[in-house]
Amino acid sequence: MDLRVRNSNKTGDILSKKRALTPGYIIFYALFRPDTWQILVGLLVSYFLTPTILSPEMGLPAKILLYVMIATIGYAASRGPARGITRMIKKWILGDLTG
Repeated sequence: MDLRVRNSNKTGDILSKKRALTPGYIIFYALFRPDTWQILVGLLVSYFLTPTILSPEMGLPAKILLYVMIATIGYAASRGPARGITRMIKKWILGDLTG
């Protein structure tokens, strides 16, 4: 006697309701994530700020570490602005969802 319960219908229903993973869907999803904007701000801050901090005697590992550290600080500091950007984009693309 087999005591296992077969849930193939439940799994099949869930899988059949998923959206197709297209480049347009990925871009649309990324626009509405605050993390996307935090990463972008962190990379931009690192790109523009780190060269002003670098010294000529730093080796390559130290330079890479400094870029990563500044990018991480930029990522963490941009949490509030990233949420604001996401809110504005949602309002602009999807319309006013609260009113």
